[in-house]
Amino acid sequence: MGKTYKVTGINLKTQVFGESDRIVTILTPELGLIRVIAPGARKPISSLGGRSGMFVVNELLISRGRSLDRITQAQTIKSYPGLAQDLGKLAASQYLAEIVLLQALSEQPQVELYELLNAHLSRLQGLSGDESPGVLAYLAHGIFQLLALAGLTPQVDTCCLTQRPLVPEFTNPDWRVGFSINSGGTICLQAWENLKTQASKQMAKVVKSAGGNYGTISANESHHLDNQTIRPVTEVPKLSHHLNAQQLDKLQQLQQPQIIPEDISGDEHWLFVEKVLRQYTQYHFERPIRSAVLIDSYFAPKL
Repeated sequence: MGKTYKVTGINLKTQVFGESDRIVTILTPELGLIRVIAPGARKPISSLGGRSGMFVVNELLISRGRSLDRITQAQTIKSYPGLAQDLGKLAASQYLAEIVLLQALSEQPQVELYELLNAHLSRLQGLSGDESPGVLAYLAHGIFQLLALAGLTPQVDTCCLTQRPLVPEFTNPDWRVGFSINSGGTICLQAWENLKTQASKQMAKVVKSAGGNYGTISANESHHLDNQTIRPVTEVPKLSHHLNAQQLDKLQQLQQPQIIPEDISGDEHWLFVEKVLRQYTQYHFERPIRSAVLIDSYFAPKL
């Protein structure tokens, strides 16, 4: 194996190392995630100073080390200066980068992930400065597409219980649909109510066959009864959210390759969709999205 190697990569995370160095976490299409030292990057005159910044794409020559490899040459081929000039765009970009760090692999090609992230960063940078709904819409779209690449796409077109299509009823202000994180997506509320009724009837039979008092035994406790004589009670999915027609419509739009510009409107709906996807993402990756705090603080006061 050679002492040096070449890769192209985008910087996703940096941290201080030693007196003047940085450790940079980089997503590369060739080798996936790598962590390397940018020697002297914190010195004022260092050529690696700007090249080791967030969301800078470099062609790199890296030398192998005992514990961490080191950048020996870097040539910037692309950057996203517009992201740092707008707090909303920067927060959204950091949010997407954090999800990428959760799903990216090391020592394996990550071409699709690399290209997808760069595409979404380009779209965010291309928004005009006063398009806050656009930032939220593009963020939600980026989250959804990253989930899709990881094989974790939430089901949004059909009910998870019945597999029947869900069509938003815009003329009915009281129309709602449920969203269950642990069940993987949207749920028809009528089907959910029917399942609850079925589970309640099963519970009554379970308790009766056990000679107990239905009013004193919970669904969870029923599983500790005699499994040889009692069938498990039907599990009713927990609903994490209720979505109205506009919110479900926006969630369904995220399946498109790109968000339609005419559909980018309504901060409150896109912010709600982002929170649904945030909880769904955190559940599946079992990690909090720390950058989401910036989204809350930047966009919530505008509602």
